[in-house]
Order: sequence, then C-alpha cells, then structure tokens
Amino acid sequence: MSQAVLDQVPVLSMAEMSKADFAEAFGRSFQQFGFAMVKDHGMDQALVDDGWTLAQRFFALPEEVKQRYNAKVNGGQRGYTAFGTEIAKGASENDLKEFWHVGRDLPEGDPLAETMPPNIWPDDMPAFEPVFAKLYREFDRVGAELLSAIALYLCLPERWFDGPIDNGNSILRLLHYPPVSAQAPGIRAGAHEDINLITLLLGAEEGGLELKDRSGNWLPVVPPPGALAINVGDMLQRLTNHLLPSTSHRVVNPPPERRGHSRYSMPFFLHLRPDFMIDALPQCVSEANPRRDPPISAHDYLTERLIEIGLIKKG
Repeated sequence: MSQAVLDQVPVLSMAEMSKADFAEAFGRSFQQFGFAMVKDHGMDQALVDDGWTLAQRFFALPEEVKQRYNAKVNGGQRGYTAFGTEIAKGASENDLKEFWHVGRDLPEGDPLAETMPPNIWPDDMPAFEPVFAKLYREFDRVGAELLSAIALYLCLPERWFDGPIDNGNSILRLLHYPPVSAQAPGIRAGAHEDINLITLLLGAEEGGLELKDRSGNWLPVVPPPGALAINVGDMLQRLTNHLLPSTSHRVVNPPPERRGHSRYSMPFFLHLRPDFMIDALPQCVSEANPRRDPPISAHDYLTERLIEIGLIKKG
C-alpha cells in the first residue's frame, strides 16, 4: 500500500492523543471515509493470539464436524455458517468465506433474550468458550470507548451511547477465507455496507480489505499489525442522518502467488439494543441535510437486513 493511502486513512493512537484530539481526528476520518484505523486500543495481544490459534484450529476441522454447529437454526446468529452461504446485498455471487458467530448471553427471563439466542460452543475445544467470551467483552469495552469519542464529535455527552448499546445485539465473527486457485475470480467478499453501529476489525493487516472513497476509487485498508480497522455501519449512518457515511467495502484476493494461503479476520459488529429506536439526531438534521429515514427499532432493522443478505428466510 502506498504512503499516500496511509496518509488519507489515518492511523490514530488511543494512548498518545488527548481524548478531545482523538475524538476530533476519529470523527473527521469517519466523516470523510466512513473508516479509521486505531492502534494502542488496549486489547490484550496474548488473548487475541489465543483467539487466532483457536479459530484456525476450528476451521481446520472436517466439514461434517463443523456442520454439527450449523447456525441455520438461529438465523445465523450463533455458531457456524458454511462456506458460500452469505451474499452481499444486491450481489449475484456468494462470498468465498466461512465463519463462526459469538453473541451476547443474557440471563434467563431478560426481556431482550427473545431476540438473542444462547451461544453454541464446540464440544471438543474446551478453551474456545473462555477465550472468545473474554474477547467479546474486550471488544465491547473498546467499542464503547470509540463510541464515546464519536459522541464528543457529534456534540453529545461523552457517554451518550452507553445506554443505547447496553445489552446490544453485538456479534463477534471469526472469519476464514480458504485458499483459492491462482485463476480464481478477484473478489472474496462482495462490496457491501455493514448493518450495525460500528465494526471493529482485527486481522485486516493480512491484506485484501478495500474501501470505496467518495470519488469511486477503491483504497486498501491495511492497519499496522495489531491495530483495528473501524468502520461506520448503516445504523450509525441512519442515526447521524448520513453525516457519518456507511462506506462500501470488499475483500479482494491477494496476488496469484499468495492465493494458496488462508485469510483470517475477526470483526466485531457492535449493535444497539434491539429495542432502541433509530431516529436521526436533531443536530444532524438541517435545511441543507433534511431527515432521510423514518424511525425504526434496531431489531426490526436488523431483521430486514438479515433477510436481504440471506442469513434468515423471509417468513
């Protein structure tokens, strides 16, 4: 990747900048690109490394073993989704990936539990649950800090998002793009926008992730090792009346000589509470930028979009 692209999509430090400076730079990057890259986020690298090891071990299992945990029974929300199942909205070809979903476990009797099925864990991998349950909590924590910066950028109280994301329907996805032939088509995951509030992605430094800029150019997004690529999802775009854009992005194949290697990544799709009503913030509505979308609950919006990408069937 050229230095020019790195200069355009900044790598921001959560440790080296003041909260106000970070919020301003992070918000500006979101407003311009719908993306930012963040280092010094405080996630435990040893825990992340354990996660990579376990994910690679799981995806190396025989197909019949992985299928024991098929997520079809819960709309793709927990467990395993096989290679070639998901399709980008409006695409004609299914994505060349398989993945595992970890979600939030709610206490029995919680009114939101109906919208969040319990987690599924592999029977013969005892370390899987404690490692990924802890990683989920770490992503939750870092995501809340990033949203506090966005709140400041939007002139909201710093912890404004804490309530809307409390018990949010967030998903940790363990993602595997298997090796492809040197002659394979160029796209591993079709161009799409994310459904959720923001996405925190580990593993993008392996290469392949690209965003579409305002001029229609595809720019590589390659954070330094261990850094996060963060992007705006459709829910935040809707909440900010499109002030912060949910940017199209895709995963392309590496050069032919690298196509025999797997690609792994770990996105955390940070969601609102299912009962939160997504409605444009007043400060994001003006004569120049009139309200674009009607209010909708986070749960109804998620359901609508999961039908579009083929993870749940229309009833």
